[in-house]
Amino acid sequence: MEIDSLGQPGFPGPLIVSRQYGGNPPAPGDGESGSFGAALSMPRASGGLKASTRFRSFYKLPEKLCRHSDGNFLYYAVVCNIHYLGWAEGRVRLYEYEAKEILKARGINVPIGLLIPGHEQSTPIDSLVPAVAKVQTQRGRRQKLGGVVAVDSVTSALEIVQKMLGREIGGEQVHHVLLEQRIPFEEEYFLGVTYDSLARRPVAVFSDRGGVDIEEAAAFQPDRVHRLVINPCKKFRNYHACDWLCGLGFSGKRLRSLTDIVNRVVSMFFEYDAFLLEINPLARMADDNFVALDCHIDIDGDALSRVPLKHVENLSNRAEGTRRLTEFERRAREIDELDYRGVAGRVVECPGNLGLLIGGGGASLTIFDAVRDCGGRPANYCEIGGNPTVRKVKELTKLLVSQPNVEKLAVIMNVVSNTRADLVARGVIMGIREAGKDPCETIVVFRLPGSGEDECRKLLNYYGIPFSGRELPIDDAAALAVARCNKPVGNAEVSHGHFD
Repeated sequence: MEIDSLGQPGFPGPLIVSRQYGGNPPAPGDGESGSFGAALSMPRASGGLKASTRFRSFYKLPEKLCRHSDGNFLYYAVVCNIHYLGWAEGRVRLYEYEAKEILKARGINVPIGLLIPGHEQSTPIDSLVPAVAKVQTQRGRRQKLGGVVAVDSVTSALEIVQKMLGREIGGEQVHHVLLEQRIPFEEEYFLGVTYDSLARRPVAVFSDRGGVDIEEAAAFQPDRVHRLVINPCKKFRNYHACDWLCGLGFSGKRLRSLTDIVNRVVSMFFEYDAFLLEINPLARMADDNFVALDCHIDIDGDALSRVPLKHVENLSNRAEGTRRLTEFERRAREIDELDYRGVAGRVVECPGNLGLLIGGGGASLTIFDAVRDCGGRPANYCEIGGNPTVRKVKELTKLLVSQPNVEKLAVIMNVVSNTRADLVARGVIMGIREAGKDPCETIVVFRLPGSGEDECRKLLNYYGIPFSGRELPIDDAAALAVARCNKPVGNAEVSHGHFD
């Protein structure tokens, strides 16, 4: 049983790791405040490196950083909330009312509420008063922004709801308001499950300081925040939760109720492929029963079909985190769904002129950073791998180079063993041709060493496109792409021909 406090010396907390070849550690930069998970994961001890400006400017990461060396790699492990970054397009963040619908379906008590406007209006407002009106937003700290208001009459409830609908909270427009019955309680707790990248396992987190000030509790009273590392290879049992909570001082009916809730939360976390499942606050009633007053769930987009939501189809176009998908990103997602084989379509749009087709064992972060460090202006971030079909690569390439701001395309990947380089090359060339452009003039760098490398080299040579393998480091490939993006490219000595 691994029970620990996040405040103990030497515990670095959850990590998000970016792998980069060689070079110097990132330069110091000003940090940004994170959410509760960031406060949980950051150690109180001083020292360590700062997050580089390039990481924080694109991913908005907190500044605390750790460094580990391993052979030819430097690992820059950004100590931050594991759900703060997310992995591009794999994550769907649920609204509070959706998260509570899941909790209710799994037997966890939630307040009686009414969604306005909602799919069903079966609960009369007068039965909820006194109530709490809460805007439905994916932003944090909504109470401090005026997004949570207590109401004592039907008239005031309707007035508050009308004022909330359509307003902006933290830059996000409010489309729904949840009106919930106000419930008296004795204590507030925090309960959550997320992933600890350092331990490479899920971790349950509990605190008796739940509510809006949980960040301060984690920062200034770390002994009040506790964790339980979960073995994903073994079924989580009631006695695991019971032993953990007994060690935290719970007993009697309170222990039995909490044990049942922890077991259900952990079960939901695995069943729905969640990145984060957080109940804050979890309120204890006078009779020692518990009610989830607020809930936050981030799940894997591929698990939507297993989520017990009545209107789950509306989630397919949901924004990642608090950001809405652009039309460009939506079309890229549709391309990725064309075929189950491989990944080609996980794209984030950027305001640049150099299209990027990148990936290979997590190298896309490194490549994107390297392009920006060399003064390039990426038009997108993307991930490609897992041996996608020629059709998927073709459609993605056509989408990338068809953007009006995209002038050139750089294909840069790490050494690949599970992705055929020649199939990627075939898809890239077909996509560029179907977009009405010349592959030789459009591709500034094609670095894709690995499986099918010889066939890829022959194919590219036929079209006058230089091929680069292991002999060209990723950083040099990025620099070459940026340099060629600003001047004509091509190889007049190599003849062009037709490609089918």
